Amino acid sequence: MSEEFRLTYVHEMAEAVQKLQATRDKVGADSWELRVKNQTPHCKFGEQGICCRICTMGPCRITPKAPRGICGCDVHGIVGRNFLRFTAGGAATHSDHGREICHTLYASSKDGAYKVKDPEKLIRIAKEWGIQTEYRDIYEVAHEVAEMALMEYGKPFGVSRWLSRAPKHTRELWHKAEIEPRAIDREVSCSMHMTHMGCSSKPEALVRQSLRAGLCDGWGGSMCGTEFSDVLFGTPKPIETEANLGVMNAENVNIIVHGHDPSLSEMICEYAEDPDLIAYAKSFGAKGITVSGVCCTSNEVAMRRGIPMAGNFLQQENVVLTGACEAIVVDVQCIFPALGPLSKCFHTKFITTSPIAQMPDSEFVRFDVGTAAEKAKAIVKEAVENFQNRKPELVYIPDLKRHATVGYSVEAIKKTLDTVTNSQVDELNTLKPLVECVRSGVLRGAVAMVGCNNPKVRPDRSHIELMKKLIANDIIVVASGCSAQSAARAGLMDKRAKKYCGAGLKRVCELADIPPVLHMGSCVDISRMMILVSELAKDSGWNIGQLPVVGCAPEWMSEKAVSIGNYVVSTGIDTFLGIDPYVAGSSEMLYWLTAGVRDWVEAAFTIETDMEKLENGIIEHIEAKRTALGI
Repeated sequence: MSEEFRLTYVHEMAEAVQKLQATRDKVGADSWELRVKNQTPHCKFGEQGICCRICTMGPCRITPKAPRGICGCDVHGIVGRNFLRFTAGGAATHSDHGREICHTLYASSKDGAYKVKDPEKLIRIAKEWGIQTEYRDIYEVAHEVAEMALMEYGKPFGVSRWLSRAPKHTRELWHKAEIEPRAIDREVSCSMHMTHMGCSSKPEALVRQSLRAGLCDGWGGSMCGTEFSDVLFGTPKPIETEANLGVMNAENVNIIVHGHDPSLSEMICEYAEDPDLIAYAKSFGAKGITVSGVCCTSNEVAMRRGIPMAGNFLQQENVVLTGACEAIVVDVQCIFPALGPLSKCFHTKFITTSPIAQMPDSEFVRFDVGTAAEKAKAIVKEAVENFQNRKPELVYIPDLKRHATVGYSVEAIKKTLDTVTNSQVDELNTLKPLVECVRSGVLRGAVAMVGCNNPKVRPDRSHIELMKKLIANDIIVVASGCSAQSAARAGLMDKRAKKYCGAGLKRVCELADIPPVLHMGSCVDISRMMILVSELAKDSGWNIGQLPVVGCAPEWMSEKAVSIGNYVVSTGIDTFLGIDPYVAGSSEMLYWLTAGVRDWVEAAFTIETDMEKLENGIIEHIEAKRTALGI
């Protein structure tokens, strides 16, 4: 790390991909770039959200000639129902991920494949929920906590237990607006019921339920996923890793883990380090085994094990195009079905492991907690044996790789602040030093950068260029999901990136020994950000809606991102979107999302597809928050 540091530019990444595309053309394969051309131009009715297919009287689409659907629903009701269904899909997906982690915790045992690695956090949660912990075996406590968490999905009465973590003012807003989430599954089910033919078509009601469904994710299912992953696999703390396609090793067996559920990837990583399997790899001519990750599974293993990050969402085909991927092993969410036929053009094994994410042209290895160890070992062994089938003439790994420090959980951020603060002892393990940096103007504020890649914009550019502008203006960035991987691939999670900061943020980075963009985990871990802002509010005396903090998803693409946006806004954080969530066709939906909800939750959406305007809007918004606070 002694060489002169500079960031990796987006055009350099694009040039490397062009060489991979030459390999694609050579073997007659497909990739998303070609499919985008075939799908362009996109359906304008769909982009505006003004088509409806929830019954078979249609499909109906709104035009000047036909301003209402066959049932009489107008454009505002149609757009609103589509938006709520989008939210419900995302809430269901993230929450089902959380449910699987709860089941894994319930199956944990002293002698099993899954163990409790952070008993202190488990005890804290148990006490938070009123569960007896003294004189009890830790796994007895784990099983009771897991069962209580699973009951959150279908309990008949009450609201989410996790809501108690929010500041009193925020909880009062939720109660008054009638958006407190009840049982997690109930909110998803209620959303589908509301959008059935002949039910809600009033935008205000549909938006209200969208916020509630989002909250059942962020303050429900996702929080289960985050908290209990920490209990099982360890609460993240700063750890060194590397990012971009160059982390793959041409001399090693390369296994890519991809998806979102760390239960699978943890086991794959465990057996890739097995001395017997490494020796087995060497018997086939490899020098070792390299595991690297794609998408949020990559974030999970990077922040706990230092496993390198090969790339984010739109990189998933590129790892196969290197010709050096022995196996791409996937679990759930954001997985291209295209990986099947693409892998057949190479020697790569495309291995699916979840019954809810089965795909053509893949090898299905059912993965469950009871057989996790033996299945993971078998998958690693199969990848090793596949090394001999590699075609050397197709191997090209771009020489792109950046160092990154990742793993900034809320607990890790507090511990980092404790090492540099001169505060009194009773102020340790708080965020008060961060609050003082904001009060004094050393830091202007913070932006939570989240979300996916989207081919509608140049991949990664929006994330990277926006982050560069923010840190130059003394605004610290916390990032998760594919946005975090964009930052890591560019070098923005290298501590040396402080040279690109304004004077204030640069000083903070030096004192705390942190990069200017903090890696907070996968997309479910945006729930960490909600805990972070809640504690910032408590430590500052400000309400969340007053904090100079903004959420931003400049390249989002999935239903999960809509759910996330709804719970971030509902928590009181203004959220900027760089991609229209298919609501442009309704002036009423635009009003409710960008203005009306502010009366309920003290925050709203801003939709801005012009990146320069988005950047300036975020900075102006943070400065307006500071002015309102008189700081």
